[in-house]
Amino acid sequence: MGVTLLLSLITVVFGTILGTLLALMRLSKEKIFRIISETYTEIIRGIPLLLQLWVIYLLFSSTLGKIVAVCLALLLNSAAYVAEIIRSGIQAVDKGQVEASRSLGIDATNTMTKIVLPQAIKNILPALGNEFVTVIKETSLSSVFYIGDLMTAKTIITTQTYLAIEPYIIIGIIYFILTFSLSKMIGKFEKRLKLSD
Repeated sequence: MGVTLLLSLITVVFGTILGTLLALMRLSKEKIFRIISETYTEIIRGIPLLLQLWVIYLLFSSTLGKIVAVCLALLLNSAAYVAEIIRSGIQAVDKGQVEASRSLGIDATNTMTKIVLPQAIKNILPALGNEFVTVIKETSLSSVFYIGDLMTAKTIITTQTYLAIEPYIIIGIIYFILTFSLSKMIGKFEKRLKLSD
């Protein structure tokens, strides 16, 4: 479970950072940034995650190690989805807010960081929460590379005890507890944000 949570945490943190950067590139006035961001998100979202895992694993596992290669694949995949979530959240903020801040002499960077993004976070939190839950479940694909996650533990248990169904049931319960707990935490955070309005 520790490896599963570590993979999820690294994917969520760095995937969100990269996803935010991609979203801002997609909304940029510079055409080259928009093209790079759009191309990246479309390619990543159009290719199955398992295929991405295999390609990045084969390219980087010998130099970076198995866990780092798997983390890299997961966060690059997650970043494409997070980018679209953040982009849509930013675009949902009323354009009048931007126009008002610019008319007050606030520069574009401060407008984005202090006015638009705080409002966008409230819009994107439910979708971002769903992405985080999905990441936890997607880490199960890393068991293909035997890196010590929950699904790898199932394989070890099955080879030692010859039990097939029981380990799946227990692992299913563990995944449910993890994702259910995360969903509840995000729900509480959403309520706090609504109360602060």
